[in-house]
Amino acid sequence: MSAEEERYGKHGEPFKHDSSFKGPIQNRSCTDIACCILFIIAILGYIAVGILAWSQGDPRKAIYPTDSRGDFCGQAGTPLENKRKLFYFNIMKCANPVVLLSFQCPTTQLCVEKCPDRFMTLVKALKNDKDFDYYKNFCKETATRSMSLPDIVRDGLCPSMLFPSKSFTRRCFPALGLKGGVVTVGNSTTFIDGNGNEREAKDLVDGVKNATVVMESRQVVMKIFEDYTQSWYWILIGLVIAMLLSLLFIVLMRFLAGVMIWIIIIAVIAVIGYGIFHCYMEYANLKNEPGANVTLQELGFQTDFTIYLQVRQTWLAFVIILAIMEVIIILLLIFLRKRILIAIALIKEASKAIRYMMCSMFYPLFTFLLLAIVVAYWAVTAVFLSTSNEAIYKVVNQSDCVHSGNVCVHANYSTSKMKVDCPDSQCNFAYYGGETVYHKYLIGLQFYNVFLFFWCANFVIALGQMTLAGAFASYYWAFSKPGDIPSFPVFSAMGRSLRYHTGSLAFGSLILAIVQIIRVLLEYLDQKLKGAENKFAKFLLCCLKCCFWCLEKFIKFMNRNAYIMVAVHGKNFCASAISALNLLARNLLRVAVVDKVTDFLLFLGKLLVVGLVGVFAFFFFSGRVKAFENTAPNLHYYWVPILTVVIGSYLIAHGFFSVYNMCVDTLFLCFLEDLERNDGSSERPYLMPDSLLKILNKKNKTRAAE
Repeated sequence: MSAEEERYGKHGEPFKHDSSFKGPIQNRSCTDIACCILFIIAILGYIAVGILAWSQGDPRKAIYPTDSRGDFCGQAGTPLENKRKLFYFNIMKCANPVVLLSFQCPTTQLCVEKCPDRFMTLVKALKNDKDFDYYKNFCKETATRSMSLPDIVRDGLCPSMLFPSKSFTRRCFPALGLKGGVVTVGNSTTFIDGNGNEREAKDLVDGVKNATVVMESRQVVMKIFEDYTQSWYWILIGLVIAMLLSLLFIVLMRFLAGVMIWIIIIAVIAVIGYGIFHCYMEYANLKNEPGANVTLQELGFQTDFTIYLQVRQTWLAFVIILAIMEVIIILLLIFLRKRILIAIALIKEASKAIRYMMCSMFYPLFTFLLLAIVVAYWAVTAVFLSTSNEAIYKVVNQSDCVHSGNVCVHANYSTSKMKVDCPDSQCNFAYYGGETVYHKYLIGLQFYNVFLFFWCANFVIALGQMTLAGAFASYYWAFSKPGDIPSFPVFSAMGRSLRYHTGSLAFGSLILAIVQIIRVLLEYLDQKLKGAENKFAKFLLCCLKCCFWCLEKFIKFMNRNAYIMVAVHGKNFCASAISALNLLARNLLRVAVVDKVTDFLLFLGKLLVVGLVGVFAFFFFSGRVKAFENTAPNLHYYWVPILTVVIGSYLIAHGFFSVYNMCVDTLFLCFLEDLERNDGSSERPYLMPDSLLKILNKKNKTRAAE
């Protein structure tokens, strides 16, 4: 047995010449029918879950705050329509802001029109009508000035005191501040409580743990929101520039693919080089600045991120990161310089293919639309499922009570045994839950919602990959271009994919969805074990997360190539995956180098678009260029629009360049199959372009004779 036969034996039989093979097979049959049926049943079940959630859920529970009676604050068409904010009788009973946001604070909660803006005690309010008229806005309807103070307190009709508050997530929080390092409330360091005692404002911080962090976070969120309102149109302009740059590169690559690749390589190196220079100059300029030598560890977390830019260590970290990127890119280019020529030839051929199928450039928009529908359906269903619980009421009391914290029935609590045992107790709304069969399996429905979201999203992406693969494969195997290319190749490929291979698409997406849902469960377990002391469990979980991350990457690679083979040969998913992996294994060196080099070069293209737009955004929004000083908006954090533009530019560039990636991958597999099917003779001529033939030192005898 020869070495070649032995190699082929390990990785399957090579493709044999077939004179009737003209590219994607037209006469094909349905594949993976069982998985197609399973997918349809799963989709019908998903629709049923959505209908059930929409019938049981109430998004108002997520939108509106809920008072102690279970009514929604600010709901249109109700007596509480104008009372949009939630007020807490004794906020110091709340453990922390997370409890407040979870609707589980053990104190009476009341819907009010606005939060209190002054200090006042119930004792003071009962002394005159004017004060009580204001105080009554924060009491239950049955409270009157004629009632005695003990009766009001016993029945829980009014809070014992008011203090200045501000609305956050439509809930009244203490208006805490910092003055000379001392906590203040309403610009005062002390306040008088309901018992006439003077207390320090920091006691409120003890009651509302981390309130100052919430306050700072609120300020940061508001500043970021203001920055977006001031700069949104400039952000849109930046994203339009990114789209135009991406289109420009693709158009230029149609005619100057080789030159453009080298321009991209040189430009990326230059942009990263300038980044290193700029960061080093910032590092050097801060040398004698006071406080600039503080370490990031000493600085800790700061909500004002511009502080980090005043520290030398931040710029040093940027220099090191960019320098490592620069060295890696240069070393890769040096060692892979010969393979880059083959990669450039593939990209040139991809440019020609896209030139004949320009509608393929806009196919990612269709994929994006389908993904938006999937995400929207998942999000809406998740909201309705999470709000389909029933209102749960629990006993809240001022003194000791055996029923404290127990579930109670709000409707008849005044005549219940619990009220008799604990006269000063109340039955207040606590949270949403339930004990019915539906509520017991609610977590399962949420799991099903997440799983079907992954499955459907992967299916949409898979459909795009198989559609583009079928279109580009019809280009490669066309003997006479463009005469032999079928009409409307993209639409024809999508029709074949949906008509014959919905099952194969569902099969590949199902495998990937299973791995992704396992990764989600591992992340959930990781969060649960964060406070655990079991080092072995943490190590094992870390290993599992790493293994499943690698497995997901491999499955994505396998699926992508399997879809190409399904699009070309019309076989089922497993047979196509095995055929693709065997073909790649028989050409392992070319796969490891040529295919990945093309991915790397196209990644550099995306990096260049992001880099150019990012540098422009940096100089514009930071005001470093005098020409833009009067044009750029005044911002709290200039990194907000810069980061938005950079992320948006990458997504836009990725959308356009993903077509190139799929085209190159398809042509590469067809190229490998072409090498096995044909030998360049007049009976079996290669269908690859002349540029690839020249690089591989191969030629067609028919062409040579001509």
